[in-house]
Amino acid sequence: MSKKIICLFDVDGTLTEPQQPISSSFEKFLLETVKKEFDIAVIGGSDLNKIQKQLGSGNLFEKYKYVFAENGLIAFKNGKALPSQMIQDILGEDSLQDFINFTLRYISELKLPFKRGTFIEFRTGMLNISPVGRNCSKKEREQFYEYDNEHHIREKFIQVLKKEFPDLGLTYSIGHRVTCPKDTMNQLNVLMTLIKENREKEQLNVPLQCV
Repeated sequence: MSKKIICLFDVDGTLTEPQQPISSSFEKFLLETVKKEFDIAVIGGSDLNKIQKQLGSGNLFEKYKYVFAENGLIAFKNGKALPSQMIQDILGEDSLQDFINFTLRYISELKLPFKRGTFIEFRTGMLNISPVGRNCSKKEREQFYEYDNEHHIREKFIQVLKKEFPDLGLTYSIGHRVTCPKDTMNQLNVLMTLIKENREKEQLNVPLQCV
């Protein structure tokens, strides 16, 4: 039996609206149509509990063969956890606290159009840092994105952290602007149509045999 191709989907902005649950129609389409042709993998920057809440009721690992939380630092295949490490074990408590304290001081001195709560979210293998605060609304998130495009708040922040902590061996990334689940579904519909058409062509090209 040939191996299935893996379709890897981001959660926020691809399968769901930011921090919102997946629509029942989209979930049905994924599990009843797309899953017949592909092994489905989902990945999100959030922790496993948040991803579970976003991707509907039922057993997450029964629905999706691969699940990657915290940008892939926490991984599961067929419900079995793959090896992972905790950030405090890698950095050490003293270095971790130095990093967190410096980050909070830096954010406290930023003057932004607005600030909300939860500026650092501690996860198993990573830290999620938000200069404006993760508790901002969707509208505020969009406003900050536009402001950051002009003033490069996050890019400058990363450069400061790299200079202040050159020996921690950390990797930094800037969160993307989310798109729309409707775009994902439209693209998947095109893909599934192409697969169907290709299969029909293959059936027509089968040579006839005289018995």
